[in-house]
Amino acid sequence: MKPAADTPSGKPLIVQRDRSVLLDLHEAGAEEARGEISRFSELIKSPEHVHTYRITSLSIWNGAARGVNATEVAATLARWSRNPVPKEVLAWVDEALARSGRIRLVRRDGRFGLETDAETLERILVVPSVAELVELLPDGFLVLRDGMRGMVKRALVRVGYPVDDVAGFEEGDPLTVELRDSDPEGRPFKVRDYQEQAAQSFYAGRSERGGAGIVVLPCGAGKTVVGIRSMALYNVQTLVLTTNRSAVAQWKRELLARTKLTEDQVGEYTGDTKEIRPVTVSTYQILTWRKSATSPFAHLELFRSNNWGLVIYDEVHLLPAPVFRVTADLQARRRLGLTATLVREDGREDEVFSLIGPCRYDLPWRQLEQRGYIAEARCVEVRVPFTPEDRNLYEDSTRRERVRLAAENARKLDVLQALLRRHKNDRVLVIGQYMDQLEEISRVIGAPLITGASPNDKREVLYGAFRRGLVPVLVVSKVANFAIDLPDANVAIQVSGTFGSRQEEAQRLGRVLRAKSDGSGAMFYALVTESTRDQEFSAHRQLFLAEQGYAYEILDASDVVSEASKIPDSA
Repeated sequence: MKPAADTPSGKPLIVQRDRSVLLDLHEAGAEEARGEISRFSELIKSPEHVHTYRITSLSIWNGAARGVNATEVAATLARWSRNPVPKEVLAWVDEALARSGRIRLVRRDGRFGLETDAETLERILVVPSVAELVELLPDGFLVLRDGMRGMVKRALVRVGYPVDDVAGFEEGDPLTVELRDSDPEGRPFKVRDYQEQAAQSFYAGRSERGGAGIVVLPCGAGKTVVGIRSMALYNVQTLVLTTNRSAVAQWKRELLARTKLTEDQVGEYTGDTKEIRPVTVSTYQILTWRKSATSPFAHLELFRSNNWGLVIYDEVHLLPAPVFRVTADLQARRRLGLTATLVREDGREDEVFSLIGPCRYDLPWRQLEQRGYIAEARCVEVRVPFTPEDRNLYEDSTRRERVRLAAENARKLDVLQALLRRHKNDRVLVIGQYMDQLEEISRVIGAPLITGASPNDKREVLYGAFRRGLVPVLVVSKVANFAIDLPDANVAIQVSGTFGSRQEEAQRLGRVLRAKSDGSGAMFYALVTESTRDQEFSAHRQLFLAEQGYAYEILDASDVVSEASKIPDSA
């Protein structure tokens, strides 16, 4: 597909019979069309001129949970498509959406079971993964075997039948969670309108339709506040699970600052501290810790240690397999997932959907940027060549060896130093994957390094120094992908990443997206070795951000270095 002609038609889409949708970025209305089709499709390729979306079962079902219907899908495609929308695509959408409400999970006489029509009942009973979890009673009620509520939902979604779970939840022990009007420094605090909408979408008037689902908001948009507001709506004891000890500390600070909960009501359950209180904050790491590969998970009992009325999964797209398994058994508890992206590189989005719940609320990143709630960001990919010697070594290496050789291209250090010269008055995070590379960078540029092995107290000291401007540059490993509260960071330079991880790219951009006190923007650089697997992975990493409307400017490394050399030392 070629770029559009000089006179735009205002029809940027081509809808194909395989349910792929091509978006011509040069056509009038492309950004508006992108926002509309993103409600029920997912981006799979994003070259320079034309992006490819696909309508999938999961994208349609998540859209349905937010009110998207077949009429809206058909109208959106017809409005923006330059060709007639294939009838088979519309028929498939009708069927996928019809399946969305066809099976209901209910509670009858104290037992859980499935209600559906005779035709659907006949279809699902011949599926072995479903039949082994249920029993057909003489009155036609399809009762679940004990403890199989989550497993049945997962099995059915995998064969194309998302379950409408209206069986309700255990109330949990009560806990009054009252929000403050101001923070500890006396500054006014008010839940933003979109945060309130997100919490209310999850709450759903305390009806059977609420209490399980996911809220998707960009980093820096206040997902923690959404979680706290949801706690205040339900007023029940709550377990919060997050990514690391820094995130635990951040949640605890926010809970005490934003609510009238007291210190003795908020507990921390980590490697060093094992407090179980009405609100308990823990990490996925401690829950999945065990002495050996064959030992039991020693801390999973935390899920059952209190009569929790709500479980909040922070960064829900990172849920590890053991927590998935416990969550399958935990369907009687309300579950809120918070994330910047539903993307999982292991393809287990269907498990998040079936075991946590559908997407209840999301908001395009650009909308929040336009309203000033997150910083305006510019994304730049700098393509860095190999030296001739390193290029020969790369070509003679195995496919696996090439990944690391390209990621650790020595010439990236020259480009990094040039960018630091350009941004000498900014707060910069240098983010990477490989320890050898990061240690060398730290030594050469004279900036402190934070890794997963850094003691927690050392991390907090360095983060504090960065916030106060005493340390203008931090070198950080992937430990910094999540839950670092560094609002003044305005430049991120990514020197290497985890293969083609879309979620990681989004999280790393998120490190600099918090709105700045002076209203300034943010810069995100990705240093990529040209014509290598590094560049291939980079294209995939950028998919999610492209879906949010971010375009990557491509720069040549030599131009970056040349420009920096002209900056006077006193600048």
